[in-house]
Amino acid sequence: MREKEFLPNIKEKLGIESLNPMQIKMMESASQSRDIILLSPTGSGKTLAFILPMLKMLKPSTGRVQCIIIAPARELVLQIAGIVRAVASGFKTTTLYGGHKVEDEVNSLNAGADIIVATPGRLLDHITRRNIDVMPTRILVLDEFDKSLELGFEKEMKKIVDRLKNVSRTILTSATKTDILPDFLKLTNPLTLNYLDQNSELKDRLRVHRVESNSADKLEALCCLLQNLAYEKGDHPRSIVFVNHRESAERTANYLKRHGIPAVLYHGAMDQRDREKAVAMFNNGSRPVLVATDLAARGLDIEGVNNVIHYHQPLTEETYTHRNGRTARVDNTGDVFVLTGPDEDIKEYIDFDTTRYLDSDKQYAGQPQYETLYFSAGKREKLSKGDILGFLVKEGGLSADQIGKIDVYDHYALAALDRNASEALMKNIKNKKIKGEKRLISLID
Repeated sequence: MREKEFLPNIKEKLGIESLNPMQIKMMESASQSRDIILLSPTGSGKTLAFILPMLKMLKPSTGRVQCIIIAPARELVLQIAGIVRAVASGFKTTTLYGGHKVEDEVNSLNAGADIIVATPGRLLDHITRRNIDVMPTRILVLDEFDKSLELGFEKEMKKIVDRLKNVSRTILTSATKTDILPDFLKLTNPLTLNYLDQNSELKDRLRVHRVESNSADKLEALCCLLQNLAYEKGDHPRSIVFVNHRESAERTANYLKRHGIPAVLYHGAMDQRDREKAVAMFNNGSRPVLVATDLAARGLDIEGVNNVIHYHQPLTEETYTHRNGRTARVDNTGDVFVLTGPDEDIKEYIDFDTTRYLDSDKQYAGQPQYETLYFSAGKREKLSKGDILGFLVKEGGLSADQIGKIDVYDHYALAALDRNASEALMKNIKNKKIKGEKRLISLID
């Protein structure tokens, strides 16, 4: 695929005016007959960086698989696929991941696919069932390959790689340096591009604050911190609260919601739809506080995070780096808060710039500008963002500036709307059809 075919899409569809040096170098490397290892920190534009050489290597679409991209988490799969679809016009991109209807995936594969983005387990399942012919595959990308190995996907990845007999180019990406690579990868004279020193630039844009709690149970201090931050801004800033365990995430999110904080929960034991909803409501501003395990430290398509809050100190330096990488992305600044209990030891890799003192008198009583509307139909029912926007304006009586982010998934959709307009909207759309069909439409509590 020639550059003049996809570079305009980067500006038009992704809003990126110019490529950074890493992305330019990766695109140039496509002309070399070598495998590539890209080491780059979170938030540096790594996804687009590996997509660029992949696009240059693609041949005209035939409906047969040319490229397979493997990522360790379903959220990362969806993020990558979104960027590929925006840039690689004229090519069919199919996603394969757990929590997704298998029959939908089989139908997509039967319709032909040029590029597949998948988690290891689901991809291997389709290969084993012969739902997909991987023999034509020439390009293999393993994104966050270190994380895949850490999560125990090595056996699945070995079986997949063994089936890919005609791969001539392999691209590996990681946010950490790995000295030993698995033998089954069989890389050919790999070119290593190391941009991990960009972490030092990230540190310059981060301010790390210590927040001391009077008790070992730090929920009260966390709630006070979030109220103080909202009081100072006049609105709830977008904040991710990291905890070390699923049970702690549930307990923390419930506590915050009971105390008026617009929080949403995210962890690996939740089903796929609930996780998608959580990320969507965080991104659209209706739930600007995300309480999450370290599953949210990598791969999620999360925008404009103002604060990272470590309710629990991370267990490793690598995790600390990945958590902090959710804020201060690209050229933005961000704040990191580490909650510490009485006599709690500080990990040796955490250095503080300041100590933040809490003020229980600074409380914010307001609610987020937006809330989220649910539609019981999505892409598979031929419902588009344009359909929803038109429905909300024509039937709901909303103006365009009262409508926020719209997300359309396979079998449902979400739309953010101005909280002050929601009551009138629900009255206006009662018993109304969208695209000639009556669908369940409700506000998410």
